[in-house]
Amino acid sequence: MFDCRRICRNLLIAALLAVGISAAGTAARAQQVVVIVNGDPITALDIEQRTKLAQLSTQRAPTRQEVLDELINEKLKVREAKKFGLEISSSEVDTAFASMAGRMRLTAEQLTEQLAKSGIHVATLKARIKSDLTWPQLVRGRYQSSLQIGDKDILTAMDSKSSDTVGHDYTLRPILFLVPAGSPEPFVEGRKREAEALRNRFQDCDSGIAFARALKDVAVRDPVIRSSADIPAELRKVLEGVEVGRLTAPEVTKFGIEMFAICARKESAADNSPIRRQVRESIMAQRYEERSKQYLQELRRGAMFEYK
Repeated sequence: MFDCRRICRNLLIAALLAVGISAAGTAARAQQVVVIVNGDPITALDIEQRTKLAQLSTQRAPTRQEVLDELINEKLKVREAKKFGLEISSSEVDTAFASMAGRMRLTAEQLTEQLAKSGIHVATLKARIKSDLTWPQLVRGRYQSSLQIGDKDILTAMDSKSSDTVGHDYTLRPILFLVPAGSPEPFVEGRKREAEALRNRFQDCDSGIAFARALKDVAVRDPVIRSSADIPAELRKVLEGVEVGRLTAPEVTKFGIEMFAICARKESAADNSPIRRQVRESIMAQRYEERSKQYLQELRRGAMFEYK
Protein backbone atom coordinates (compact mmCIF):
# COMPACT_ATOMS: atom_id res chain seq x y z
CA MET A 1 0.00 0.00 0.00
CA PHE A 2 1.32 3.47 -0.93
CA ASP A 3 2.50 5.25 2.25
CA CYS A 4 2.60 8.97 1.34
CA ARG A 5 3.41 10.09 4.85
CA ARG A 6 6.48 7.86 5.09
CA ILE A 7 7.79 8.81 1.65
CA CYS A 8 7.17 12.54 2.23
CA ARG A 9 8.89 12.30 5.60
CA ASN A 10 11.91 10.62 4.00
CA LEU A 11 12.07 13.28 1.28
CA LEU A 12 11.94 16.04 3.86
CA ILE A 13 14.74 14.41 5.85
CA ALA A 14 16.83 14.07 2.68
CA ALA A 15 16.27 17.74 1.83
CA LEU A 16 17.26 18.85 5.31
CA LEU A 17 20.38 16.72 5.16
CA ALA A 18 21.30 18.23 1.77
CA VAL A 19 20.91 21.75 3.16
CA GLY A 20 22.95 20.77 6.18
CA ILE A 21 25.69 19.32 4.02
CA SER A 22 25.74 22.48 1.84
CA ALA A 23 25.89 24.75 4.89
CA ALA A 24 28.59 22.58 6.39
CA GLY A 25 30.56 22.81 3.15
CA THR A 26 30.35 26.62 3.17
CA ALA A 27 31.34 26.71 6.83
CA ALA A 28 34.25 24.39 6.12
CA ARG A 29 35.49 26.67 3.32
CA ALA A 30 35.15 29.64 5.64
CA GLN A 31 37.32 27.89 8.25
CA GLN A 32 39.82 26.40 5.78
CA VAL A 33 42.88 28.60 6.20
CA VAL A 34 45.14 28.77 3.17
CA VAL A 35 47.84 31.05 4.54
CA ILE A 36 48.48 33.10 7.66
CA VAL A 37 50.14 36.48 6.99
CA ASN A 38 51.74 38.00 10.08
CA GLY A 39 49.08 36.29 12.17
CA ASP A 40 46.13 37.23 9.89
CA PRO A 41 44.45 34.27 8.15
CA ILE A 42 43.33 34.13 4.53
CA THR A 43 40.73 31.43 3.95
CA ALA A 44 39.57 29.48 0.93
CA LEU A 45 36.30 31.42 1.13
CA ASP A 46 38.23 34.72 0.95
CA ILE A 47 39.88 33.52 -2.25
CA GLU A 48 36.58 32.30 -3.70
CA GLN A 49 34.84 35.62 -2.95
CA ARG A 50 37.66 37.76 -4.32
CA THR A 51 37.82 35.65 -7.47
CA LYS A 52 34.12 36.28 -8.11
CA LEU A 53 34.61 40.02 -7.53
CA ALA A 54 37.54 40.13 -9.96
CA GLN A 55 35.55 38.28 -12.61
CA LEU A 56 32.63 40.67 -12.17
CA SER A 57 34.73 43.84 -12.33
CA THR A 58 37.24 42.88 -15.03
CA GLN A 59 35.33 40.26 -17.02
CA ARG A 60 38.46 38.11 -16.72
CA ALA A 61 39.07 35.04 -14.62
CA PRO A 62 42.21 35.65 -12.51
CA THR A 63 44.48 32.81 -11.49
CA ARG A 64 44.32 31.58 -7.92
CA GLN A 65 47.85 32.90 -7.30
CA GLU A 66 46.90 36.36 -8.56
CA VAL A 67 43.98 36.48 -6.15
CA LEU A 68 46.08 35.17 -3.27
CA ASP A 69 48.80 37.75 -3.92
CA GLU A 70 46.22 40.53 -3.95
CA LEU A 71 44.77 39.39 -0.61
CA ILE A 72 48.25 39.07 0.92
CA ASN A 73 49.15 42.57 -0.25
CA GLU A 74 45.98 43.99 1.28
CA LYS A 75 46.72 42.34 4.63
CA LEU A 76 50.21 43.83 4.60
CA LYS A 77 49.03 47.30 3.58
CA VAL A 78 46.31 47.59 6.21
CA ARG A 79 48.53 46.16 8.97
CA GLU A 80 51.39 48.53 8.07
CA ALA A 81 49.03 51.52 8.12
CA LYS A 82 47.79 50.56 11.61
CA LYS A 83 51.40 50.53 12.79
CA PHE A 84 51.58 54.24 11.92
CA GLY A 85 48.19 55.05 13.42
CA LEU A 86 46.41 55.25 10.08
CA GLU A 87 43.13 53.39 9.97
CA ILE A 88 40.21 54.05 7.64
CA SER A 89 36.90 54.09 9.52
CA SER A 90 33.84 52.07 8.52
CA SER A 91 31.97 55.30 7.76
CA GLU A 92 34.69 56.35 5.29
CA VAL A 93 34.48 52.97 3.59
CA ASP A 94 30.67 53.21 3.45
CA THR A 95 30.91 56.68 1.91
CA ALA A 96 33.33 55.44 -0.76
CA PHE A 97 31.06 52.45 -1.41
CA ALA A 98 28.05 54.74 -1.84
CA SER A 99 30.05 56.98 -4.22
CA MET A 100 31.01 53.93 -6.28
CA ALA A 101 27.36 52.92 -6.45
CA GLY A 102 26.41 56.47 -7.49
CA ARG A 103 28.86 56.38 -10.41
CA MET A 104 27.05 53.23 -11.53
CA ARG A 105 23.70 55.03 -11.13
CA LEU A 106 22.78 52.77 -8.22
CA THR A 107 22.12 53.24 -4.53
CA ALA A 108 24.34 51.49 -1.99
CA GLU A 109 21.51 49.04 -1.32
CA GLN A 110 21.09 48.30 -5.02
CA LEU A 111 24.82 47.67 -5.46
CA THR A 112 24.74 45.33 -2.45
CA GLU A 113 21.88 43.43 -4.11
CA GLN A 114 23.74 43.24 -7.43
CA LEU A 115 26.79 41.80 -5.67
CA ALA A 116 24.63 39.25 -3.84
CA LYS A 117 23.14 38.08 -7.14
CA SER A 118 26.69 37.27 -8.27
CA GLY A 119 27.37 35.40 -5.04
CA ILE A 120 29.57 38.16 -3.60
CA HIS A 121 29.22 39.41 -0.05
CA VAL A 122 29.41 43.20 0.27
CA ALA A 123 32.22 42.84 2.84
CA THR A 124 34.47 41.50 0.07
CA LEU A 125 34.27 44.73 -1.92
CA LYS A 126 34.49 46.90 1.19
CA ALA A 127 37.70 45.15 2.23
CA ARG A 128 39.26 46.08 -1.09
CA ILE A 129 37.97 49.65 -0.81
CA LYS A 130 39.53 49.97 2.64
CA SER A 131 42.90 48.89 1.30
CA ASP A 132 42.61 51.22 -1.70
CA LEU A 133 41.88 54.17 0.60
CA THR A 134 44.58 53.30 3.13
CA TRP A 135 47.64 52.63 1.02
CA PRO A 136 47.97 55.91 -0.96
CA GLN A 137 47.69 57.94 2.26
CA LEU A 138 50.38 55.83 3.90
CA VAL A 139 52.79 56.01 0.96
CA ARG A 140 52.39 59.75 0.46
CA GLY A 141 52.62 60.40 4.17
CA ARG A 142 55.80 58.38 4.70
CA TYR A 143 57.61 59.41 1.51
CA GLN A 144 56.38 62.95 1.04
CA SER A 145 59.82 64.43 0.50
CA SER A 146 60.83 61.96 -2.23
CA LEU A 147 57.54 62.56 -4.03
CA GLN A 148 58.11 66.30 -4.28
CA ILE A 149 58.52 67.61 -7.83
CA GLY A 150 60.70 70.59 -8.66
CA ASP A 151 60.70 72.94 -11.64
CA LYS A 152 63.85 71.29 -12.99
CA ASP A 153 62.10 67.91 -13.09
CA ILE A 154 59.18 69.38 -15.01
CA LEU A 155 61.31 71.34 -17.48
CA THR A 156 63.46 68.28 -18.19
CA ALA A 157 60.38 66.19 -18.93
CA MET A 158 58.84 68.95 -21.02
CA ASP A 159 61.83 69.03 -23.36
CA SER A 160 60.58 65.79 -24.88
CA LYS A 161 57.01 67.03 -25.11
CA SER A 162 55.21 69.32 -27.52
CA SER A 163 56.54 72.86 -27.71
CA ASP A 164 52.96 74.16 -27.31
CA THR A 165 53.25 75.06 -23.66
CA VAL A 166 51.09 78.19 -23.69
CA GLY A 167 47.97 78.17 -21.53
CA HIS A 168 45.18 80.73 -21.19
CA ASP A 169 43.05 82.19 -18.43
CA TYR A 170 39.45 82.80 -19.49
CA THR A 171 36.99 85.25 -17.98
CA LEU A 172 33.57 83.71 -18.55
CA ARG A 173 30.00 84.88 -17.91
CA PRO A 174 27.54 81.98 -17.65
CA ILE A 175 24.15 82.77 -19.23
CA LEU A 176 21.25 80.44 -18.45
CA PHE A 177 17.88 80.29 -20.20
CA LEU A 178 15.74 78.83 -17.41
CA VAL A 179 13.71 75.71 -18.21
CA PRO A 180 11.45 74.26 -15.47
CA ALA A 181 11.95 70.58 -14.71
CA GLY A 182 9.59 68.35 -16.66
CA SER A 183 8.99 70.89 -19.43
CA PRO A 184 7.74 69.38 -22.71
CA GLU A 185 10.19 69.00 -25.60
CA PRO A 186 8.59 71.76 -27.75
CA PHE A 187 9.17 74.24 -24.89
CA VAL A 188 12.81 73.18 -24.55
CA GLU A 189 13.34 73.52 -28.30
CA GLY A 190 11.79 76.97 -28.17
CA ARG A 191 14.23 78.06 -25.47
CA LYS A 192 17.12 76.68 -27.54
CA ARG A 193 16.02 78.85 -30.47
CA GLU A 194 15.94 81.90 -28.18
CA ALA A 195 19.45 81.07 -26.99
CA GLU A 196 20.69 80.74 -30.57
CA ALA A 197 19.12 84.10 -31.40
CA LEU A 198 21.02 85.72 -28.54
CA ARG A 199 24.20 84.02 -29.65
CA ASN A 200 23.87 85.44 -33.17
CA ARG A 201 23.26 88.93 -31.81
CA PHE A 202 25.97 88.82 -29.12
CA GLN A 203 29.01 90.79 -30.34
CA ASP A 204 30.73 91.91 -27.13
CA CYS A 205 30.28 91.39 -23.41
CA ASP A 206 29.36 94.98 -22.49
CA SER A 207 26.31 95.35 -24.72
CA GLY A 208 25.57 91.63 -24.96
CA ILE A 209 25.34 91.07 -21.20
CA ALA A 210 23.05 94.08 -20.81
CA PHE A 211 20.77 92.75 -23.55
CA ALA A 212 20.72 89.26 -22.04
CA ARG A 213 19.73 90.64 -18.62
CA ALA A 214 16.65 92.22 -20.17
CA LEU A 215 15.38 88.91 -21.56
CA LYS A 216 12.62 87.02 -19.73
CA ASP A 217 13.64 84.05 -17.54
CA VAL A 218 17.33 84.46 -18.30
CA ALA A 219 19.96 84.44 -15.56
CA VAL A 220 23.34 86.08 -16.09
CA ARG A 221 25.80 84.94 -13.47
CA ASP A 222 28.88 86.64 -12.05
CA PRO A 223 32.18 86.37 -13.93
CA VAL A 224 34.29 83.27 -13.35
CA ILE A 225 37.95 82.82 -14.27
CA ARG A 226 39.07 79.41 -15.53
CA SER A 227 42.56 78.33 -16.50
CA SER A 228 42.98 76.09 -19.53
CA ALA A 229 45.16 73.90 -17.32
CA ASP A 230 42.09 73.06 -15.23
CA ILE A 231 39.70 72.54 -18.15
CA PRO A 232 39.11 69.17 -19.86
CA ALA A 233 40.66 68.93 -23.33
CA GLU A 234 37.30 68.87 -25.15
CA LEU A 235 36.05 72.03 -23.42
CA ARG A 236 39.44 73.68 -23.95
CA LYS A 237 39.10 73.10 -27.68
CA VAL A 238 35.60 74.64 -27.62
CA LEU A 239 36.81 77.78 -25.83
CA GLU A 240 39.81 78.13 -28.15
CA GLY A 241 37.42 78.11 -31.12
CA VAL A 242 35.25 81.01 -29.87
CA GLU A 243 36.27 84.64 -30.32
CA VAL A 244 36.49 86.95 -27.33
CA GLY A 245 33.18 88.75 -26.92
CA ARG A 246 31.11 85.92 -28.35
CA LEU A 247 29.05 83.05 -26.89
CA THR A 248 29.64 79.32 -26.86
CA ALA A 249 26.99 77.08 -28.41
CA PRO A 250 23.86 76.45 -26.29
CA GLU A 251 23.99 73.31 -24.15
CA VAL A 252 21.07 71.61 -22.41
CA THR A 253 21.65 71.17 -18.65
CA LYS A 254 19.36 70.08 -15.82
CA PHE A 255 18.64 73.75 -15.08
CA GLY A 256 18.02 74.95 -18.62
CA ILE A 257 19.92 76.08 -21.71
CA GLU A 258 23.40 77.33 -20.81
CA MET A 259 26.00 79.31 -22.74
CA PHE A 260 29.23 81.05 -21.79
CA ALA A 261 30.25 84.52 -22.87
CA ILE A 262 34.03 84.71 -23.34
CA CYS A 263 34.78 88.18 -22.03
CA ALA A 264 38.57 87.89 -21.82
CA ARG A 265 41.37 85.51 -22.77
CA LYS A 266 44.94 86.10 -21.65
CA GLU A 267 48.05 83.99 -21.63
CA SER A 268 48.54 82.10 -18.40
CA ALA A 269 51.64 82.29 -16.29
CA ALA A 270 54.37 79.99 -17.57
CA ASP A 271 53.88 77.58 -14.66
CA ASN A 272 50.15 77.10 -15.27
CA SER A 273 49.88 75.71 -18.78
CA PRO A 274 48.01 72.49 -19.69
CA ILE A 275 51.18 70.72 -20.82
CA ARG A 276 52.99 71.67 -17.61
CA ARG A 277 50.10 70.40 -15.48
CA GLN A 278 50.00 67.18 -17.49
CA VAL A 279 53.75 66.63 -17.10
CA ARG A 280 53.60 67.31 -13.37
CA GLU A 281 50.77 64.81 -12.86
CA SER A 282 52.58 62.21 -14.98
CA ILE A 283 55.81 62.53 -12.97
CA MET A 284 53.89 62.39 -9.70
CA ALA A 285 52.02 59.25 -10.74
CA GLN A 286 55.26 57.56 -11.87
CA ARG A 287 57.10 58.38 -8.65
CA TYR A 288 54.20 57.23 -6.52
CA GLU A 289 53.98 53.95 -8.43
CA GLU A 290 57.70 53.28 -8.05
CA ARG A 291 57.72 54.09 -4.33
CA SER A 292 54.55 52.08 -3.73
CA LYS A 293 55.98 49.01 -5.46
CA GLN A 294 59.27 49.27 -3.57
CA TYR A 295 57.49 49.72 -0.22
CA LEU A 296 55.26 46.70 -0.81
CA GLN A 297 58.25 44.54 -1.78
CA GLU A 298 59.93 45.51 1.50
CA LEU A 299 56.80 44.50 3.45
CA ARG A 300 56.60 41.15 1.70
CA ARG A 301 60.28 40.41 2.36
CA GLY A 302 59.80 41.11 6.05
CA ALA A 303 56.46 39.30 6.43
CA MET A 304 55.92 35.93 8.06
CA PHE A 305 53.92 33.47 5.93
CA GLU A 306 52.55 30.19 7.18
CA TYR A 307 50.98 28.14 4.41
CA LYS A 308 48.49 25.42 5.33
